[in-house]
Amino acid sequence: MTRAVVLLSGGLDSATVLAVARREGRQILALSFDYGQRHVSELEAAREIARRFAVEEHVVFPLELSRFGGSALTAPDIAVPKDALEGGGIPATYVPARNTVFLSIALAYAEARSADEIWLGVNAIDYSGYPDCRPEFIDAFQQVILRGTRSGIEDGTPWIVAPLADLSKAEIIRCGIELGVDYSITRSCYDPDAAGRACGHCDSCLLRRRGFEDAGIEDPTIYR
Repeated sequence: MTRAVVLLSGGLDSATVLAVARREGRQILALSFDYGQRHVSELEAAREIARRFAVEEHVVFPLELSRFGGSALTAPDIAVPKDALEGGGIPATYVPARNTVFLSIALAYAEARSADEIWLGVNAIDYSGYPDCRPEFIDAFQQVILRGTRSGIEDGTPWIVAPLADLSKAEIIRCGIELGVDYSITRSCYDPDAAGRACGHCDSCLLRRRGFEDAGIEDPTIYR
């Protein structure tokens, strides 16, 4: 059986990716990051998703990106933009080099566990404009693996799998529903309250809400 590391944030996309990997018969190792994000409630969702899908192992990796700041997700003095989905450019919620760091750690984990693949839920259709969610970035990191790791040089692995890259949010949601994903336990909001309720106005909330509307499926998100 093919072993895969799945990056699991606890959000809608990552939960769907995990479900797709399960459908494809992968033996799953889930990897989440506690990186000082203000929306830390997503980690509770990640733990519950991993439990429900009975993954082989779930690692929550401590990583203090908040020490650097530079993002509305990790610096308390930078506000999360609201109601600005069509603003253009790279938003304030971009975390410097986050996916580069995440994939590097996922790569180390995959090599240590002899995993053949790394799955993640990046999307370049309905997304906030992050440069590290584009296919060009994934292709470039694949070259890093093939040229700079023992497993890459000897076996040509692990291979990065991004099954949601070309799907709309509505298509992602329909896929997840077909695979039995309970979206009520996922967390996508960048600025939830202390109880974990979504703000309804950040980029992530707007994309999520529009996705459910376009899919014709009731949004189970609890908004404050």
